[in-house]
Amino acid sequence: MLKRLFLSFMLLTSALYSNTINVAVAANVSYAMDSLIAEFNKSNPNTKVNVTLGSSGKLTAQILHGAPYDIFMSANMKFPFTVYEKGKSSTEPKIYAYGSLAILSSKKRDFSKGIKLLEDENIKRIAVANPKTAPYGMASFEALKNANILDEIKSKFIYGESISSTVSYTVTATDIGIVAKSSLYSSKMTGFKKDINWVEIDSKLYTPIEQGIVAIKDTKEVKEFYNFILSKNAKKIFENYGYKIP
Repeated sequence: MLKRLFLSFMLLTSALYSNTINVAVAANVSYAMDSLIAEFNKSNPNTKVNVTLGSSGKLTAQILHGAPYDIFMSANMKFPFTVYEKGKSSTEPKIYAYGSLAILSSKKRDFSKGIKLLEDENIKRIAVANPKTAPYGMASFEALKNANILDEIKSKFIYGESISSTVSYTVTATDIGIVAKSSLYSSKMTGFKKDINWVEIDSKLYTPIEQGIVAIKDTKEVKEFYNFILSKNAKKIFENYGYKIP
């Protein structure tokens, strides 16, 4: 009897999630994914969304080598275009959100100096995303170069492979860090206050971070999630996590 009930339960669970999609997601979007999936499942309750997080560069390499992802949500447009140009996607890249940079410190700081605060001699270690694998790292380097402080502070850098690992280094292993503004809207980050622990970096210092999406497969469930990410409902969620929307 118990065995029969167990088998019935397993069959029911399988039926409930008979439609599964695998989404490769840039690390900066990790903070918003639970909210996005919850909203998507309101109208698509039978579709299970599996998320793999990583740097956009690493995820792109995996896709080009045949990783079984259905959708790719990158931190910029460069990597989705690479996937598209290599014939690995079923759609052209589209922008789903614009990301922003912020400076974060676990200690109270005088953020009136803006990005120039990083020149402070008392700041010995700065967390920054690797510009070779993470678009937010590329944008960070561009901002520092345009602020004319990159060469001066480069020796202080501790590199994270992705922006999420950079956030971790910022709050545990360094004095300060350059992070995705979206990370500051996570429930785990509510203790960090604007102008006390963090400040947004002047957007004029770097090229807008155009975050791009491509569908790799073209199944019904993939199209539904892809269209949802570009919908008004998803855009509201992105705004709630500090993104600007197209």
